[in-house]
Amino acid sequence: MTARTFSRTILYVVLAIFGVIFLIPVYLLIITSLKSNSAVSLQQMWALPHPFGFSGIAQAWHQVAPDMMNSVYLATSATIVVTIIGSINGYALSKWKFRGANIIYFLILLGMFIPYQSTLIPLIRVLNTLNLFNTIPGLALVHIVYGIPMMTLIFRNFFADIPNELLESAQIDGNGYWGIFRNIMLPLSIPGFVVAAIWEFTQVWNDFLFGVTVTDPPLQPVTVAIVNIAGSQHIQWNVLMSSTLIASLPTLIVYLVLGRYFVRGLLAGSVKG
Repeated sequence: MTARTFSRTILYVVLAIFGVIFLIPVYLLIITSLKSNSAVSLQQMWALPHPFGFSGIAQAWHQVAPDMMNSVYLATSATIVVTIIGSINGYALSKWKFRGANIIYFLILLGMFIPYQSTLIPLIRVLNTLNLFNTIPGLALVHIVYGIPMMTLIFRNFFADIPNELLESAQIDGNGYWGIFRNIMLPLSIPGFVVAAIWEFTQVWNDFLFGVTVTDPPLQPVTVAIVNIAGSQHIQWNVLMSSTLIASLPTLIVYLVLGRYFVRGLLAGSVKG
């Protein structure tokens, strides 16, 4: 065995060990979801369910299904809107330099460093004034506003790698500001859109703070519903684990479907500093 083969074998063994450690919580989540509530105990925590049952999953779905749809509407709408706004901002700030562009870019990015907790009271007052408090559109608006800085950063860095010669050629062909954006920038920025969409969808889907403060039942997202199940006086652990498993599936599906495009977008430099 050569030194290179030996070092590679050691690397794979170490990675396999870390992979197993990382998957232990997933294993416990799945097997607990498939047990009856009476079979859940610390003594039997590692044991496979016997027999397999789906009563916990069915009960969890019954409890979180309405909130699940709230999260679907929320994450989908916020992701679509904020990626479009971020792409327009990134296009303007990367390819159409104007006086004060760097200052505007700095002010936009400044929003990334403002703690969410410090804005909750004025945020609620603004939403209440706009009659958007305790509504899905109001919660979506919050995520759109807070998502603009990151989306602008992603698209600005992605568009900066596109040669200016393409824009000059498009201008010679008669394309204006929006023509270049529609015909040149958008087709070339699909990997950037995938990176931005996965990032924003995951952030919105996993949010708890805004969901619990801006909305009340039955308009709260699924993350709040899971915490409500965990905070009840009598916790059915199989139902709690099942609801967590159900809530994690959409983001998992997004990564599985768009994962290769996500990696391609990262390699294209869309999130470089």
